[in-house]
Amino acid sequence: MDERLLIEQLKQGDEKAFKTVVDSWKDMVFNTILGIVQSVEDAEDLTQDVFIQVYNSIGTFKGESKLSTWLYRIAITKSLDFERKKKRKKRFGFMKSILGDNNEEEVIIPDFHHPGIALDKKEDASLLFEAIKELPENQKIAFVLNKVEGLSYQETSEIMQTTVPSVESLLHRAKTNLKKILTQKL
Repeated sequence: MDERLLIEQLKQGDEKAFKTVVDSWKDMVFNTILGIVQSVEDAEDLTQDVFIQVYNSIGTFKGESKLSTWLYRIAITKSLDFERKKKRKKRFGFMKSILGDNNEEEVIIPDFHHPGIALDKKEDASLLFEAIKELPENQKIAFVLNKVEGLSYQETSEIMQTTVPSVESLLHRAKTNLKKILTQKL
C-alpha cells in the first residue's frame, strides 16, 4: 500500500489502516525498544504506548520523513523516557535506603535475552546488552539502531536527526566504550 494513502487513511481514523501500521511495524518497534530497555514486559507495554501515541498524534505527522522513521523516533523517545524514570526511581530508592527507610524488597533483574539472538549466543549477547546499558544515551541509540536493528548509517541519522558523520562518530565511540566495559567484565 502507498504510504501517503495509508497516512491519509490514518488521519481519517480508518481502523484498517491503523491495523496495517501495527501489523507492519510492531516487531520493529518492539525490538528497538527491547534493545534499549532490555525487559520483555516493559518493551511490550512501551510498544503499545507507541502505537497509542501514533493513533492519537497522526494528525501532527507532516510527512517530512518516512512513517517508519517517525515510528522509530517515538519508540526511542518512549524508551529513553522510561529509562530516565527508572533511574530516578533507583536514585530515590537509594536515598531512602541511606536515610534508613529500607522496607522495600530487592528487585532481581532476570537475564536479558533479545529474540533475534541465536540460542548458542545467548550468554555472549547477555553480556553485550549489559554493556550497552552503560553507554551514553546517543551512543546506545546509534548502536541499537545500526548494529542490533541493522539500519544503515543514513537511516540511523534520519531517526536521530543528525548527520551521517555524527552517527559514524557515535558508533566508533560506542564500540570503544563497549570494548572497555566488556574487558572489565571478563
